[in-house]
Amino acid sequence: MLFFDSPNPAPNPRRVRIFAAEKGIDLPSREISIPKREQKSEEFLAINPRGQTPALKLDDGTVISESISICRYLEGLHPEPAMFGTEPVEAAQIDMWLRRVEMILMIPVGAVWVHTHAFTAAIPGRNAEYGEAARPRVEEAYRFFDKSLEGREFLASDSYSIADIALLTTMDFSAFAGCPAPQDCAALTAWHSRVSERPSAAA
Repeated sequence: MLFFDSPNPAPNPRRVRIFAAEKGIDLPSREISIPKREQKSEEFLAINPRGQTPALKLDDGTVISESISICRYLEGLHPEPAMFGTEPVEAAQIDMWLRRVEMILMIPVGAVWVHTHAFTAAIPGRNAEYGEAARPRVEEAYRFFDKSLEGREFLASDSYSIADIALLTTMDFSAFAGCPAPQDCAALTAWHSRVSERPSAAA
């Protein structure tokens, strides 16, 4: 298999790198440069028509894109340690928190990123007013996660999961995008420090 990766600050490929590191999986990879727009090249569009990384090409030519889908595939091949849960309730809780990260936090972070950041200035149809209007939603989301993490070591279960990986990568990307978490979110800040100390966070 071959993993089509992009370096930081791209959050979605990083999800897969952290997940693979937690599993001890060595993924053969090829770097796709987003600043050089290699993800929009004819060669890469033949792999992923959406023109986005990450993507995982299997030995039989099958391509899996979307970071969570890739992680689910890797979980099937390497079930230990379980990152998507083992019991029905745990699996449902992890999935619930994963969706909350993506829907409550990542959507407004993406709006700030696309519509206000200098890196994305060339994207057609930017609307700075729309991007700025998303900043309060980012803060609101962070306060929700801060409250939710009070008294908890991890976000969704008693062990580190894909939900933690999604929140970590989104939080780090959010800071790069210019909408960091409020400094007074004590539980969230403590959680971020703990999970950032895991060796996999450097992947």
